[in-house]
Amino acid sequence: MIKLFNVLILLQFVQLSAQGTINKTCAKSADPSKTIVAGGSVAEIIYFLNLDSYLVAADVTSIYPKQVTELPSIGYVRNLSIEGLLSMHPTLLIGEDDMGPPNVLNQLEVVNVDVRIIPEERTIAGIMDKIDCVARVLGEESFAKRQINKKLKSQISSLSKLKKINSNSGKKGMLILSMRGTSPVVAGAETSGDGFIALTGIENIYNSVDGWKPVTIESIIQQNPDYIFIPQRDVHQNSDIVSLKKNILLQKTSAIKNDNIITDDAMAMLGFSPRTILSALNAAKKISDQK
Repeated sequence: MIKLFNVLILLQFVQLSAQGTINKTCAKSADPSKTIVAGGSVAEIIYFLNLDSYLVAADVTSIYPKQVTELPSIGYVRNLSIEGLLSMHPTLLIGEDDMGPPNVLNQLEVVNVDVRIIPEERTIAGIMDKIDCVARVLGEESFAKRQINKKLKSQISSLSKLKKINSNSGKKGMLILSMRGTSPVVAGAETSGDGFIALTGIENIYNSVDGWKPVTIESIIQQNPDYIFIPQRDVHQNSDIVSLKKNILLQKTSAIKNDNIITDDAMAMLGFSPRTILSALNAAKKISDQK
């Protein structure tokens, strides 16, 4: 505890480096023996690679598999604290591209903790690159290739075929992140929700909107989606499916008329981890089965 206190005092007098110095490379870490993970998708990848023996702590978005929730918590991926991180005596902090805040990451580098931000692209290739990057940082890229071939190759092939079929169907959809009164928050362009819809092969009716935005029920009716995707955390908390189906106005949409509401675990849908491939494959199958 005294050592940690001294380090924290020292950091108050250190001229911190700029945000751009944070290590975004995938080169092998010199010492991953005490790794902290910040970000649910990166945690899933570490367990997918059977490298969880390195982990000493995780953030609160790391909830799959269940074992990761048994690790000490270091808070929220975007709001990490230097005290909580250093109390774990880490050698490596590895996390998603929204890990922060930047000043905390810079402080860790000052005391020689290896900090790695894993790049994210919301495509199948992006998921493969993310797995490869995590594996290389932890020194297990050859095993990662075997895991991909064993567990994901067939799913990727099936998804690619269905995506092509669905892209020629003219069908369109939307993803609702949460309900705010009468204004659902939907996935616009450059969001994980938009990326997920793209994986299934259909068009996002809100791809002209940037980010996550609330929209009116009238707008949804006008756009008339064939499918509505809902991450399951809100299904359990707010009974969104029930409320959507009961909404007299939304009953005018093709999605509600045909009971085309597709749900799955929120992190599986939006995390762009190995599970996202299977989630998108299941959704694409449902869409392709609709004539």
